[in-house]
Amino acid sequence: MMRILFSWAKNCTSSRKPLVILTCFLFVLFCLCTIVHCSPPEDPIKCSANNSQCSITNSYGTFPDRSTCRAATAVFPSSEEELIAAVATGTKNKMKMKVATRYSHSIPKLVCPDGEEGLLISTKNLNKILKVDTGSGTMTVQSGVTLRQLIEEAAKAGLALPYSPYWWGVTTGGMLGTGAHGSSLWGKGSAVHDYVVELRIVSPGGPEDGYVRIQALNETHADLQAAKVSLGVLGVISQVTLKLEPLFKRSITYVTKDDHDLGDEALMFGTQHEFADITWYPSQHKAVYRIDDRVPPLTPGNGLYDFSGFRSTLSLVLAAVRSLEEGQESRRDAKGKCLTAIATTSIINALAFGLTNDEPLINEETSLSFENSIYTNVLTKYSSVKTGIIFTGYPVVGYQNRTQASGTCLDNLYNGILMRYVKASPAYLGKEEDGIDFDITYYRSKDPLVPRLYEDVLEEIEQMAMFKYGGSPHWGKNRNLAFEGVIKKYKNGVEFLRVKERFDPLGLFSSQWTNKVLGLDEGVSIVKDGCALEGLCICSQDSHCAPSQGYFCRPGRIYKEAGVCRRDESTT
Repeated sequence: MMRILFSWAKNCTSSRKPLVILTCFLFVLFCLCTIVHCSPPEDPIKCSANNSQCSITNSYGTFPDRSTCRAATAVFPSSEEELIAAVATGTKNKMKMKVATRYSHSIPKLVCPDGEEGLLISTKNLNKILKVDTGSGTMTVQSGVTLRQLIEEAAKAGLALPYSPYWWGVTTGGMLGTGAHGSSLWGKGSAVHDYVVELRIVSPGGPEDGYVRIQALNETHADLQAAKVSLGVLGVISQVTLKLEPLFKRSITYVTKDDHDLGDEALMFGTQHEFADITWYPSQHKAVYRIDDRVPPLTPGNGLYDFSGFRSTLSLVLAAVRSLEEGQESRRDAKGKCLTAIATTSIINALAFGLTNDEPLINEETSLSFENSIYTNVLTKYSSVKTGIIFTGYPVVGYQNRTQASGTCLDNLYNGILMRYVKASPAYLGKEEDGIDFDITYYRSKDPLVPRLYEDVLEEIEQMAMFKYGGSPHWGKNRNLAFEGVIKKYKNGVEFLRVKERFDPLGLFSSQWTNKVLGLDEGVSIVKDGCALEGLCICSQDSHCAPSQGYFCRPGRIYKEAGVCRRDESTT
């Protein structure tokens, strides 16, 4: 079990007036977010003409090293037959190939083929539900089917995927490629890949195979444990069959507590509640506990979870929030950032984290009060004109398909440190033991050489977690430095590499990034001026930070072995 405990260096204190003004400003922005329609994100693949001379990015618009990934051509198969033809063509021509999903949600460069002569294979049009078997409780889908499609179609048949990530824009193949998960220590755990009972994967073949091989792996095949979390290096997943459960109801309540005993509480909380998670606000010295469990099917309620941070957001709103934060960073306004954090989290709490009950639409006002200079919500009723449902108080009871995931657009506002429970998995690159994932969202400048306010704090936490306590990164999220020596943390890492060698002996689906992550090439760090500012390296000299701006390489305050970029106030 990985435990990360630290004390925030500065308390966030403020007068009432600026907090009230900021809260009102942000509340207006949130209200605007609830009345707009979302334009789907652009395709991450851009080509000049005839799907040639292409580039690809991720949903965040930039990779950790800010490089541009290019490919000679892209294909968009809509059937397994078209997928087979694409892989065969790429293999015959010895092209480097990479799989791309509809929204390209991973942060590391998992979608980048080496060089500029590669082939991008998009699963955007592999988006069909192939079979729902209520008798066996299974569903077979193409790999480009999104989590939202999967949840909705399963519910129509009276079935449910028991656990899933929180954002429903991820695809089935993408979830398997990176080991995506929700939060639970119960049953088989919260990782979607541990509910896979069969999949079909298209891999390179020899001339005798027509340059392509199609392999169907089920629970009797040991190779399934490699294909469940594959980083995309075994080939392209064509179809996935998942074991589902009868549709059930959940009851959700959020409880806010002081964080003084968080370390002890966190150890037990995940065993007490099936879908538990914790959101920790260190600067506010509090933690929000999600009490989330199954309830009998006849329990009244048809609630909905539509997390406010995942809703459609006006571009104007995004620009305003970004401008506010950039101003705070440039002024080194720690107090302002604290105020923003308090106001933002208070509003999210006021909106019940996006939970709504199934009451009829009525016109009620939201009552807000301020106590002891801290914004306190005493929400009575919150109405939604769009859906005609309101929040009337906890618990919120609803069916699994309406409460397990949400998200019409990407998250854009910070929401503390999200702590999700994960269970050990038999997948070769799955979680090695039961534990807690800490998800920290942070500001990133548009200029890679501009340091962040108090960035040394998060850098020390990151290095302490990975190297002192032996934590493992999320295959689809972390910065470069977190992947140093990562394959050694997996007891079946060598077996995964053996499977990889059999499935793709020429390494056509591999890249410099995956080879480094899997330990086949030298380290993942990129050492250059300013590299530590972006997490591309751990600083070992001042030039890795921003000495001209007063940031120098220093040891950690608690974890002395850490190398962090800290501002020296005496130099400015």
